[in-house]
Amino acid sequence: MFTGLIQSVGTVVAKHEKNNDLQFVIDTKFNDMSDVQLGDSIATNGVCLTVTSLNGTQISVDVSQESIDKTEVYYWQIGTQLNLEKSLTLKDKLGGHMVSGHVDAVAECVDVKTIGMSSVYQFKIPKELDKYIVKKGSLAINGVSLTVNEIENCVASVNLIPHTLEHTNLGLLKTGDQVNIEIDTIARYVEKMMPSFK
Repeated sequence: MFTGLIQSVGTVVAKHEKNNDLQFVIDTKFNDMSDVQLGDSIATNGVCLTVTSLNGTQISVDVSQESIDKTEVYYWQIGTQLNLEKSLTLKDKLGGHMVSGHVDAVAECVDVKTIGMSSVYQFKIPKELDKYIVKKGSLAINGVSLTVNEIENCVASVNLIPHTLEHTNLGLLKTGDQVNIEIDTIARYVEKMMPSFK
């Protein structure tokens, strides 16, 4: 479980194919690795991945075909910058929202506008997920907990302040780029408890 508050922007330093799966070595750039162990979960651009090896600030992670199919992991290359967050502990503050690291789909950045010191990004959401996203609700984009400004015709708008642009990889996005999105888990539970919701 994660909060959607990014702790570091790491960099892919190696990429390998293994029996149709992928393995990445990522330089996490974490200041403190003392709390990271083999088998720990780390949200990587919003994808919950398991640490399979450690070497200083570098970790290795394996990515299954399921994650390759549902996320933009396939496009990661050496040099790709990734939003990273260690898993939540009981003593941590929940400053964002509850993020599982189970990406629902890939969305496309369709517009970027600068308004004052902030930027408004628009993302085209898959039609089947539109019903789960509401104005002023939460949405994780590349693992970043964000508030939805507007949702109309399957396009979600979010406002990014300078701090978010500086401390995540979202500031690197341009129109046409693909991002991982995860809807608020609560929406799925509401749907299951209310069959008529469909």
